[in-house]
Amino acid sequence: MPHRDDEILAIRTVTLPRDTNAYGTIFGGYILSLIDQAGAIACHAVGAGTLVTVAMREVEFKSPVRVGDLVTCYARVLRVGRTSITATVRVEAVAPAAPGLRGRAREVTEAEVVYVQVGDDGRPCPIVVKDDQAPA
Repeated sequence: MPHRDDEILAIRTVTLPRDTNAYGTIFGGYILSLIDQAGAIACHAVGAGTLVTVAMREVEFKSPVRVGDLVTCYARVLRVGRTSITATVRVEAVAPAAPGLRGRAREVTEAEVVYVQVGDDGRPCPIVVKDDQAPA
């Protein structure tokens, strides 16, 4: 699946044996960690500072990820509030045996992640978005 114009390629990585669960597929928590990081990367790109994760909304795994798969996370900012910011992250995987890694990407999951920007004191503080980076 090609990425949307308003998405950024936030993370691309190859999965390793250390990331597997007891069934030989990639541990869901590893994918959740990638989602959390990818969403934050998109938020930082529009001007957010130090963020803490508040919520991750409904993550439904649609396809398993296996050792050696190339996993890509595309992210975009959906909403910016006074101190909160919401991103959506879409995760795809491609098998390493695909010719030139140009095989058909499998949709793995998609999720919304809500963050709050905090100051040095750990308390919520206002987000100032770069003028040219505001979500549409």
